[in-house]
Amino acid sequence: MPAGLERRYGHGHHHFVTFSCHHRQAHLASPESRLIFERCLEQVRQSYGFTVDAYVVMPEHVHLLLSEPSRSNLSVVLQALKISVARTMTPRPFWQHRFYDFNVFTDAKRIEKRRYIHRNPFTRGLVTHPKDWVGSSYRHWAHGEDGLVHVTSTWTYGG
Repeated sequence: MPAGLERRYGHGHHHFVTFSCHHRQAHLASPESRLIFERCLEQVRQSYGFTVDAYVVMPEHVHLLLSEPSRSNLSVVLQALKISVARTMTPRPFWQHRFYDFNVFTDAKRIEKRRYIHRNPFTRGLVTHPKDWVGSSYRHWAHGEDGLVHVTSTWTYGG
């Protein structure tokens, strides 16, 4: 781990995570590649026992808002996710090393990060409305639509 980088796990916090494709190349630009990522995310979510609050798969990077996993730690989860995706896709190398992790302590900060995640495709000018981006939890939060990734929200509590 680089000097000065400190990961804080084991406190039950949510984590806002960002990681990028190698040299920020647009390996995830196609809807098909984003679907592959979502399938892998759901498989890893089930295997490691964490919740997904929000996510967006952008052409060259990913934002996730996750709980801590019940099995292992976030670093292991993200390694498993990256490996799972890279095995399915052809560009090599696929991912940049490491990831950015921000501990989310409060509900207000979680809402802020969720909004940032969902608005990212619109802010970047990729769509005219966040609902139009394939590869995001926006439609789940806005309309309760089920997608490939099980998102834990007010729509899914108890289920």
